[in-house]
Amino acid sequence: MDDSPMIDEVTAERLYSELQRGDRLCILDVRNEEEFASWRIEAPHSIPLIHIPYFTFLEDEAECLARVPRDCDLTVVCAKGGSSAFVASVLVQHGIQARNLQGGMIAWGDLHVSTPIPRPEASEVTVVQINRVGKRCLSYAIASHGQALIIDPSRHIDRYRALAEAQHARLIGVVDTHLHADHLSGGPEISRIFGVPYYIRLDDATGAAFACQSLVDGGQLMLGPSVVEIIAMHTPGHTPGSTSLLVDHKYLLTGDTLFVNGIGRPDLGHKAEAWAQLLYRTLFERMATLPDDVLILPAHYASAAEMGANGVVGTTLGEARAKSPVFRVRSEHEFLAYVLEHLLPQPPEYRDIRRANLGQLTLDEDQAIEVELGPNQCAAALPPRA
Repeated sequence: MDDSPMIDEVTAERLYSELQRGDRLCILDVRNEEEFASWRIEAPHSIPLIHIPYFTFLEDEAECLARVPRDCDLTVVCAKGGSSAFVASVLVQHGIQARNLQGGMIAWGDLHVSTPIPRPEASEVTVVQINRVGKRCLSYAIASHGQALIIDPSRHIDRYRALAEAQHARLIGVVDTHLHADHLSGGPEISRIFGVPYYIRLDDATGAAFACQSLVDGGQLMLGPSVVEIIAMHTPGHTPGSTSLLVDHKYLLTGDTLFVNGIGRPDLGHKAEAWAQLLYRTLFERMATLPDDVLILPAHYASAAEMGANGVVGTTLGEARAKSPVFRVRSEHEFLAYVLEHLLPQPPEYRDIRRANLGQLTLDEDQAIEVELGPNQCAAALPPRA
């Protein structure tokens, strides 16, 4: 007979809500050193985060118990939820209130949170930001008068089906702003299942094993019977085909070109200097034509600190120009030197992800989980502006 104590479990969705509210929480992470160093749960505010590997508990339970705080609500975390469940049960046996994160960090990495973007009263377009919290990946649903476009979707396409249904909108197309390297795109699969066009600039789709329509610089994607202009702006640098979408002259979906506090890394094609030159022209020439009040909505973010109090990751172009460290430099020479100096090694998984996103490589579910583990590393690692 199993006399192990019953332990509470918390879903990734509930844990995220508690962290956003600022609840008094502690996280005990029992993964190994390498896993913990590469990826951990973040909150928009500081919370106690204790790391004690699972095998350390097995080797010296008393010493580990002495390191566990008693004055907060403790959530135990591992990769898949099994080891953390064991540790949580040990803690409960010793009178420590603890619960287990159901599904572990894999569930945290698959969590998608949808947040509507505040819109002007006269606007006829709804923009919803979908935040894949664990990977810091952002996708979007744009809807108007019963029609919807999906931008930069993850492979978890049911999230987008449900979102379109909630907006009472019919999908008419799916867009990738560029060839993603950090996560598997759901764009081609959404196109196949719903019978809608898949848009990506052909510069990034060379060798694709599926049909796609090119995003043309200055081209327009019309949405609904009202005049909702979505203008494709070729903004190369992160990739040669990177394209930003200007929605109703109010929102700029920048992909991995410009983030809240940084820019997309230009080295994923092993042509860092050449692509950084493109990125300079994009930022200081092409985007210079846009007004300060345009809202930047990127495809990624680097930390929870970039999330606003309303849960939205975004900033105005004016704020980015004033605060982003990249805008401290003005000459092309200074820009290239600055960016190239702050590039981190490219994760080896990115090669396979790019191939999979072109349909050149098929990954099963376990392989997909493996290559996507951890947050994106698509930003140049620029220091904050002083």
